[in-house]
Amino acid sequence: MPALNDVAARHTDLTDADLDRLHLLLADWQLLADLSFSDLVLWLPTWNGSGYVVGGQMRPTTGATVFADDLVGTFLPKGRRPAIDEAVEVGRVTRGGGDHALVPAEAIPVRGPAGGVVAVVARHTDPATARPRGRLESAYVEIGDQLARMLADGSFPLPGGLEGLDASPRVGDGLLRLDADGRVAYASPNALSAYRRLGLAADLVGVSLAEVTRQLLPRRGPVDEDLSAVAGGRSARGLEVEGKGSSLLLRSIPLLEAGRRTGALLLVRDVSELRRRERELLTKEATIREIHHRVKNNLQTVAALLRLQARRTDQPQARDALEEAVRRVGSIALVHELLSTAPDESVLFDAVADRVLAEVAALAGAESSARPVRRGTFGVISAEVATPLVVAVSELVQNAFEHGLAGRGGSIEVLAARVDDGLRVEVVDDGVGLPPGFEERASDRLGLQIVRTLVESELSGRLRLERRDQGGTRAVIDVPMAP
Repeated sequence: MPALNDVAARHTDLTDADLDRLHLLLADWQLLADLSFSDLVLWLPTWNGSGYVVGGQMRPTTGATVFADDLVGTFLPKGRRPAIDEAVEVGRVTRGGGDHALVPAEAIPVRGPAGGVVAVVARHTDPATARPRGRLESAYVEIGDQLARMLADGSFPLPGGLEGLDASPRVGDGLLRLDADGRVAYASPNALSAYRRLGLAADLVGVSLAEVTRQLLPRRGPVDEDLSAVAGGRSARGLEVEGKGSSLLLRSIPLLEAGRRTGALLLVRDVSELRRRERELLTKEATIREIHHRVKNNLQTVAALLRLQARRTDQPQARDALEEAVRRVGSIALVHELLSTAPDESVLFDAVADRVLAEVAALAGAESSARPVRRGTFGVISAEVATPLVVAVSELVQNAFEHGLAGRGGSIEVLAARVDDGLRVEVVDDGVGLPPGFEERASDRLGLQIVRTLVESELSGRLRLERRDQGGTRAVIDVPMAP
């Protein structure tokens, strides 16, 4: 289904300012659809005046929909729906001319920043769903009609009404109608229940909402002016209040008639469960980061003990084995160090690879003048992939120093690239290359055993070693990655 900007660019001559106004409407017209129990269709006049094209469509969540199919992009010749023509010409809300569902019950002009009509919102209500209205439905429709008149004169929607709301309340969550003095004229059952959970013992109708809300909240310092403005219906914005272990999200929409405030619509949503889950998630994230931090500390302690043991060992072969163990443990500790500060269970692996390459080069010391270089980028990698991958890369670079360059100068490159739906890592050196009969003796090398086990078992990947034509060795790791 094409977007509003695409439809407008192909069929209309609307300006960027006009489109900004229409986008503001589309961000908030679910409210009008729910209050009206109607489908809303946004008709845009075409550039040549021959008709209208549908730029947007909204279905109600409070009742049955009229249109099962998407209408965006549909063309309507001028004269086919007189109510839409009249709304454009006279600039006011006009009634439809029939009782068929495809004929709009009302056509509401939408004014642009310059004051002219730039679009028409058609309200469609299926006559087959008509039934006697109760108090709730009557209150909804009355407020919906007032919002339609505000839309026609350009006072709805107001900019900034949805700012700061991460879970904007809807009509069904809870609705309050305030009079011009900020007193509750009508409260839906859901809104009343939400205030009961906040600690309300009496009824809401007839009381000042700002005053009763202030009394229900814990007294902390001076009076909050935002609370008075939102709960009093004077400001078009949102506010969250907490009390008695409950959290309520309030959204205020002043209702205007001829530019004068006659009351306000207040939407209420109980977000207590949502906030509880967010707190649990934050607690779990903090716990996971703390676990990574402690694992890193423990691994560093293990590495220090191994390093101490290596210094006390007289046998060169045992000392080398302990130093290799120190390097492997240190590589894993590095991943946990970065995970302890990461916002989620993933790391930017480039930083890990660079530090590991520097540490391996430092261990090589005076035995080789080569310095490994990373080319390309690993990108963001999840924790379950990062840990085995860093050990595998470290082992391959260490092998390149120890066996490929064999204590002499040369170059080592680590090439990383995302290939299709996987990651390819190449460790390339220009050393002596693979010796004859290497394939038969490869299983005897502990480092390659570790790499192959990690790549094939832990990462479900593939490892291959190749002789380079120009001399040296290329080790290639292919690892599948989640999209």
